[in-house]
Amino acid sequence: MFGCLVAGRLVQAAPQQVAEDKFVFDLPEYENINHVVVFMLGTIPFPDGMGGSVYFCYPDQSGMAVWQLLGFVTNEKPSAIFKISGLKSGKGSQHPFGAMNLPQTPTVAQIGISVELLENLAQQTPVASAAVSSVDSFTEFTQKMLDNFYNFASSFAVTQAQMTPNPSEAFIPANVVLKWYENFQRRLTQNPLFWKT
Repeated sequence: MFGCLVAGRLVQAAPQQVAEDKFVFDLPEYENINHVVVFMLGTIPFPDGMGGSVYFCYPDQSGMAVWQLLGFVTNEKPSAIFKISGLKSGKGSQHPFGAMNLPQTPTVAQIGISVELLENLAQQTPVASAAVSSVDSFTEFTQKMLDNFYNFASSFAVTQAQMTPNPSEAFIPANVVLKWYENFQRRLTQNPLFWKT
């Protein structure tokens, strides 16, 4: 029903079932993992009104399991990417895995999936630092930066009558900055990652 993927490693498509509605994937050498993808295989959907909460579990200094809620997968959102690199020093949260005696070794973490009612999932709050930044937040940042630059540059605009000759200064017409600003916005709308090419 579930799969787990870490970049540079083979896909895991056979989680260990630790209870009727609980599944775990082992993540050996988890210290070297930045992101993990959890997804539904597409073979078996969740029953109506159900979804899966996704947890990250790692051993603390004393070897005790620390569980942190990453987010969710549902029939409507069958996959998700989570950032786990910053979670290894955080605090644990409530989790449905109880006192299950899951094997913990210093170099192995786990991804746990608990099948729960969608209404219960909606009431849970994932660890904020597990969310992967999206193109939308990047685009929003870029828009704000462009607006700030244009407003800043425009605040220095003067008419030709107001200009005083100064041979050591170069002037850029305000319409050139506006043209660049509009062109950049258009390209960003068409492809938020155009600047990488």
